Amino acid sequence: MRAIRVDSFGGPEVLVETDVETPTPADGEWLIKVTGVGLNYADTHQAENSYLSEQSLPFIPGMEVIGEVVNGERAGARVCGFVSRGGAYAEYAITRPELCFAVPDSVGDVAALSLLVQGLTAHHLVHTVSRLQPGESIVVNAAAGGVGSLAVQLAHKAGAGNVIATASTPDKLELAMKLGATTGVLATGTESAKEIATALRSANADRGLDVVLEMVGGSAFDGGLRALGRFGRIVCFGNASRTPQSAVNPSDLMVGSKSVIGYWLVDSMATPETMIAPVLADLVSAVASGELRTLPGATYALGDAGQAHRDIRDRKTTGKVILDPRLG
Repeated sequence: MRAIRVDSFGGPEVLVETDVETPTPADGEWLIKVTGVGLNYADTHQAENSYLSEQSLPFIPGMEVIGEVVNGERAGARVCGFVSRGGAYAEYAITRPELCFAVPDSVGDVAALSLLVQGLTAHHLVHTVSRLQPGESIVVNAAAGGVGSLAVQLAHKAGAGNVIATASTPDKLELAMKLGATTGVLATGTESAKEIATALRSANADRGLDVVLEMVGGSAFDGGLRALGRFGRIVCFGNASRTPQSAVNPSDLMVGSKSVIGYWLVDSMATPETMIAPVLADLVSAVASGELRTLPGATYALGDAGQAHRDIRDRKTTGKVILDPRLG
């Protein structure tokens, strides 16, 4: 089968299409003929071995697939889920039933893939980790991205008093506003922490923020922390800029009773029966009914995975970016 394999760590150039042996499912596993592969920003870190979990060479990247079950009693069923071993950037992938959900006919491939890493992350950021309360203010960084676009909608649905979206272009801000953001802040990545904090507080009537969802790193994190009000929480779930944040002195958190919280979806996957399956069921239902909108991004051929990573890293994409192994 065709697959993207990483034989040495690096940037997008290390994503090379090659022929590999089709994996064989063990008992209790499903072989999936892949029709779509979900891309996430974490994949770009995985390729250079800067992700939270260390990689071993060689490997096939990715963790999300949608397609048709090839083997077993559910052969022919259309499912979407996480790979259980190996990687997702391939024509075939291995998964297990408990890591998948059946996809309704009314939900397209891109929408279904949007609900795995990105949908689950957005849900847990808003509800589980930040514990957003009705009437509170919340900042959603990269609000036109896969996680951000869903977090904006979920925060609005949860009754947030002010949903502040940040994005790198006016068009992306406009998109976030259409999804339910109350206020938009342009953040090009060149602003200082002081400028970011001032802009965020200004967007909240010069009051401190209750929640900041932060995945940019560097000055974006530093500015978000400065912008918090009393009992404010900043949740770190990524570092897209690859720029380290300033060190946080715990004593500085005491005045204002502020919290710095980390989140990684893998920790939720340790208890899939409570933190994955029921959340996915709710998200799928919300998309099927039109209550939740997923954003289709660009679709690339499998062999163009490197270009997809370049575009993601250069902030040229919005919504859910996928690879289609049937193209090219």
